[in-house]
Amino acid sequence: MTKTSKLFPFTCALLGKVLNASLSLAQDTGKLLGLATLMLSVVLIGVGKAAAQPQPEPQPKPKVVVGGHGRVIGPPAQQRVAWRRAMAGAARPKKGCFTATYPDKTWHEAKCGTPPNRPYKPRGGIRPFSVGNGVDFSAQVTGNTSQAEGSFDSVATSGESDGGTANSFSLQLNTNFFSTATCAGASVPANCLGWEQFIYASDFNAVFIQYWMINYVNPCPGGWNTFGSDCWKNSTNSATPPGQTVAALGSMVVDGAVAGVNGNPDDAVTFTVGGVGFTASGDNVFPDLTNGWNISEFNVVGDGGGSDATFNAGTTITVRTAVNSGMGAVPPTCDSVGFTGETNNLTLVTAPVLTQANDLNWPSIAFTETNNAPTPVSCSTADSIGDTHLTTFAGLYYDFQASGDFLLASAGPDFVVQARQASGAPNWPNASLNKGIGTQMGKTRVAVYVEPDRLVVDGRPNDLADGKGLELPGGVQVLRHGNMYAISDEKGNWVHAQLNGSYINARVGLGHTPQPQARGLLGKPGGSVNQLVTANGVALKEPVAFTDLYHSYGDSWRVQPNQSLFTEISTIRAGIPDKLFFARHLSPQEFTRARAICKAAHVTNAQFLDSCTLDTAVLNDEGAAQIFVKAAPPRHVVKPVLRLTTHLNQ
Repeated sequence: MTKTSKLFPFTCALLGKVLNASLSLAQDTGKLLGLATLMLSVVLIGVGKAAAQPQPEPQPKPKVVVGGHGRVIGPPAQQRVAWRRAMAGAARPKKGCFTATYPDKTWHEAKCGTPPNRPYKPRGGIRPFSVGNGVDFSAQVTGNTSQAEGSFDSVATSGESDGGTANSFSLQLNTNFFSTATCAGASVPANCLGWEQFIYASDFNAVFIQYWMINYVNPCPGGWNTFGSDCWKNSTNSATPPGQTVAALGSMVVDGAVAGVNGNPDDAVTFTVGGVGFTASGDNVFPDLTNGWNISEFNVVGDGGGSDATFNAGTTITVRTAVNSGMGAVPPTCDSVGFTGETNNLTLVTAPVLTQANDLNWPSIAFTETNNAPTPVSCSTADSIGDTHLTTFAGLYYDFQASGDFLLASAGPDFVVQARQASGAPNWPNASLNKGIGTQMGKTRVAVYVEPDRLVVDGRPNDLADGKGLELPGGVQVLRHGNMYAISDEKGNWVHAQLNGSYINARVGLGHTPQPQARGLLGKPGGSVNQLVTANGVALKEPVAFTDLYHSYGDSWRVQPNQSLFTEISTIRAGIPDKLFFARHLSPQEFTRARAICKAAHVTNAQFLDSCTLDTAVLNDEGAAQIFVKAAPPRHVVKPVLRLTTHLNQ
């Protein structure tokens, strides 16, 4: 409430008292009555006009921790989101730049600026562990996207810089690469693709669209710039909002729309901060965008040229990408891919939450990225760690102490992961360890081993130096970071193998979900969290018998020699443990020592505490506790029991 509106009731009461007193003193004096009436009319009109004046929308105050609409509830927030969505899709009076302030529902013409002469490059080269240059979470729809929006549910950071310049970043809402007639030309390759970016650039206070023809190869047409084998150009117009800092990141929103939305003849980009919107018309360079846009990427990254938005330590951001594709409430699916070449120094640490539409929000995905001791995830992630504990894609946790070669995961012939497990005999005959992890991505095979540590690519040893990467056929790459090898493909599938002297911890990420064809010891996303399923589709009913786990189930996932991804001949004998082996089976001295180490490392989950105790003793490695410290608790735990009868449920 404004100061004027607060004074209005008081002013009216005071004038009423003055008028009554005047009337009692001069009942027969028409002049005084007329004067009093005139005074009251003038004041009421003035106060009414003041109260009716639209009040300027307060600008967001800089904060270290800020929240976007995704974390705010209540009518005011809902009304503002509805206003923003309506304005982003509203018809512009003409081609150009416009601004509007909540709750005004009319775009007002504003002066356009010139977009920066800087390429916001497509992905290329080695993909990093952190976000950007092909690594991101994107929202995919089964139809075609007409409009999308990127925002932040929450932001916790003390600052950011790009190349030493504080508050230098870009917000990018990017389409996928798509087929377009704009690439047409007699000698233009058939795999030339279009790409469109809706950008807010903080260095230039600019809101604009950048267009790309990927793999054009030929000299670029007039008006286009050359970038390697690609061509790029900016939209003619750029909206010019006031300068922003990363402190206001949580109140910033970028919207992109194709031509034809609410009768607009051109595509358009809209940037909203707080309750003020800025929009610029595009040039509709890709008239067929509406038929090719089905994947949307949004994030905060470096401000062009392949640069990096470097956030201060302890930063955590929750990103939301919402899409309007005419599919109603159907949520998008998750794609673990990105398209921009710019990056940030954060790691994806929560798989996207897929949200259906309601009366306010479009269907969306939301995920968290951080540089605070991150453990990376994909659209769906599973693990094989220690001696040997498996967490399936569905979140089921179980021990698997067999030896031999096994299928960990397969999502079709172009993505297969196998584990070579060896018994811990003679000291620990009823435990097993990962001694090798083999992968096939497309036609490329990569394997890592311990004792000694080594990397083998397509059957040939490769001495990859720490911090270096290999680019392999079909978009496959291997990146080494210390004792970690990250093997990935262009579809977002990856395997992270951590070599720990005598054993390997493996994490497997699927680049797209749902993935109904996924199978193996790690199960499939969306599968039952309460059941282990054999290769023949038979589900084990709890309580699971020891013999069922290691024969009916385990043997079904054994890899036959002619299907092995390991080129080195194994000397490991295929086998199973003689009996159950858990932490309680350790000697009192071993248990007490290992349990103390795990508690000192702050392992708190009861199941993880037992697994940590077992691993610390069997592996004789205090560092084994660290993998359990920040691991997500299992959704369900299966422990086999010793009994003679089997319980299989078809």
